[in-house]
Amino acid sequence: VQLQASGGGLVQTGDSLRLSCAASRRGVFSNNGMAWFRQAPGEEREFVAGIDWRGGTRNYLDSVKARFTISRDNPKNMLYLQMNSLKPEDTAVYYCAAARSAMASRQAPDYHYWGQGTQVTVSS
Repeated sequence: VQLQASGGGLVQTGDSLRLSCAASRRGVFSNNGMAWFRQAPGEEREFVAGIDWRGGTRNYLDSVKARFTISRDNPKNMLYLQMNSLKPEDTAVYYCAAARSAMASRQAPDYHYWGQGTQVTVSS
């Protein structure tokens, strides 16, 4: 399974971006929880948002809860992250990941497929 993340870029504080993640194998994508993680320079990779296989349960990092929205389109094998009111502290490489189960945990070891990452840079 390949995951291809895209949509990152250089924006200013308060701007919006929409990240996309395309999955190459429908069977894995539609039956699995999906998530976005991020990693800033010198920092650990952290969970940002997750969504279960049906899209009925979503969970977020507290600092992004009111600003980011995760969604998925199973027929299209696509995962999205709408990011609004971006802040400099959101600057990181963002990774999409497919979980081993139908749910989306907050723990990176629970994910077995990862995209290559897309850079998001928010200037102040």
